[in-house]
Amino acid sequence: MGTSHARAYHQLDGFEIVGLVSRGAKSREHLSQELDGAPTFSDYAEALKTTRPDVVSINTYPDTHYNYVKMALVANAHVFVEKPLALTVDEAQTLVDLSHKHELKMVVGYILRVHPTWSKFTEMAQTLGKPLVMRMNLNQQSSGEQWYTHKQLMQSMSPIVDCGVHYVDVMCSMTRSKPISVSAIGAHLSDEVDSDMYNYGQLQVRFEDGSVGWYEAGWGPMMSETAFFIKDVIGPKGCVSISDADKGASEDIEGHTKTGSLKLHHSQLDTDGNFVKKDEIISTSDEPDHDGLCLLEQEYLLDAIVNDRDLSHHLNDAVNSLKIVLAADESVKTGKTVML
Repeated sequence: MGTSHARAYHQLDGFEIVGLVSRGAKSREHLSQELDGAPTFSDYAEALKTTRPDVVSINTYPDTHYNYVKMALVANAHVFVEKPLALTVDEAQTLVDLSHKHELKMVVGYILRVHPTWSKFTEMAQTLGKPLVMRMNLNQQSSGEQWYTHKQLMQSMSPIVDCGVHYVDVMCSMTRSKPISVSAIGAHLSDEVDSDMYNYGQLQVRFEDGSVGWYEAGWGPMMSETAFFIKDVIGPKGCVSISDADKGASEDIEGHTKTGSLKLHHSQLDTDGNFVKKDEIISTSDEPDHDGLCLLEQEYLLDAIVNDRDLSHHLNDAVNSLKIVLAADESVKTGKTVML
């Protein structure tokens, strides 16, 4: 993610990269060469002090987000941070309050919010009536470097927390309703993962308007690639789905946002009990790739800074989606439904 976002800053006229920070010398030097010799640092605090940046982009493991974001805000820098904003709701809210206090912009990397197809998917779901039934998952059969990264991530959070914030955020946008309860299950499927962490989980969330949704995520070499990508919403008037045709392997990062097409089904029947309308297929073949989506995210950040956009709703949603997935994590560990 850091590489993709760095390419975006390099491409946009409104940004100039004054420093690249990475623990690995090889990774930062390689990226520096790609970006016309941008200065490199191994220490974040030193980079902040030396470069005095206007903006800091944080694309590190989640357990560092709170401290790194706080340091950036205190240094009077606007912030882009990959999701989740923090590991706890209190920490996330503290950062939101701090950004308001210093009158700085902070954008959380919910990449689906800038995705044109996902925006269309949300709009179409809102035409289906209420309540909605939302079914989503993203299981990843990982090996090699991808499995190593997943194990590193699971030192601080489970798959349904790390990935779930994206899809819970989408559910909240679709329903525009208050979530009221969360229940979840999880399973520990690998001896390479700490015994108190689960690498498979599924959450169920209920909303005030009667809508319900589930989200499933699993990581590791044992995960099935049968039905690993489901994005489906049902309402009284029909359903809309993202096609998963030709998605390739589940560990391919391009496939996490790639859609192929949208399929809209109408439930209306005629007097003989037959469907009135045929299903509609909306092609999404011209959607941006992963780097293109990262570029859209950074254009959003630049616009917020230059035009002083109010990001209150964006940040409130970031806190609320985190609240839901952390409640799911609590439900897995306690075996009980969590009321919100």
